[in-house]
Amino acid sequence: MSTLDFQYMIEIFPEIAKYIPITLFLAIVSMFFAVIIGLIVAFGRRSKNGFISWLAGAYISVFRGVPTVVQLFIIYFGLPQFFPSMSMLSASTAAIIGFSFKEASYLAEIFRAGLDSVDTGQIEAGLSVGMKPWKIYQTVIIPQAIVNAVPGTLNVFVSLVKESSIVFTLGVTEVFASGKLLASSSMLYFETYVVVGFVYWVIIVLISWLQTKLEGKLSAPYKRS
Repeated sequence: MSTLDFQYMIEIFPEIAKYIPITLFLAIVSMFFAVIIGLIVAFGRRSKNGFISWLAGAYISVFRGVPTVVQLFIIYFGLPQFFPSMSMLSASTAAIIGFSFKEASYLAEIFRAGLDSVDTGQIEAGLSVGMKPWKIYQTVIIPQAIVNAVPGTLNVFVSLVKESSIVFTLGVTEVFASGKLLASSSMLYFETYVVVGFVYWVIIVLISWLQTKLEGKLSAPYKRS
């Protein structure tokens, strides 16, 4: 009967942990662009122009409906077939592009719900005192919408951190890929993947702690004393 090799688990922990920056880099940069794209799509969904609203809805449907790994393969392996210049695209860049567009499809709906949750009477009140529409959104609507959208947005980020593990299929070595390589060389699959899981768990716990702190700070001005 096999026993756990705890010494091996302790030894490989630093080797796996050193790839945490790569995992976080992919997630943070992708999230940055996803937020920008998501905001554009969210406003598109709320547009009174039927075609723009439909186009935004189609974007959401496509990117939410196609598996992430398929999207990554289309970007990294498929697009260079039609655009030869994209053959110079690095695997990490392809992953960031894929994740950005994918997560934006989820963020768009979160942002739209956040904007819709703000009482439209505040827009009418702002217009009645002579405020410009853009100023109303900047100072009144968006700050409140952000508070409502933060939980869902950070949950998407948590999912993105975990989903980043699939970039090993493109040849990018991050936390999961490093564990896969170690497991293949040592044949100690259980111990290796337990360490990999532990590393992801620690990352998510820290992000969740920061999420709680951020939500409390953002919602403080709106709490009744």
